[in-house]
Amino acid sequence: MKKIEAIIKPFKLDDVIEALSEVGVEGVSVSEIKGFGRQKGRSEIYKGAEYVVDFLPKIKLEIVVSDEITNIAVEAIRKSARTGKIGDGKIFVIPVESVMRIRTGETDENAI
Repeated sequence: MKKIEAIIKPFKLDDVIEALSEVGVEGVSVSEIKGFGRQKGRSEIYKGAEYVVDFLPKIKLEIVVSDEITNIAVEAIRKSARTGKIGDGKIFVIPVESVMRIRTGETDENAI
């Protein structure tokens, strides 16, 4: 099993969720986060004064999938989240040792 964490632009969320559903991903956790990468934030003007926004709004997706569909899910995220511009985000793939469904006690593959 693998945990996929993806940091994406907020306006791409619906596209990514739709792409994941199409490849068979049944559950996704979504968090609103702020951060920056190489783009280092942006400058904005408010009431004539320029100021720097250090942290940009992003969306973090967390998904646990079987090893068999990990690459398919990663590719679905990459294709649907891509704009071709700086700040498109990152995808992290992390090994998962164990999963347990709290309600039923099911473990591992049966719990995802």
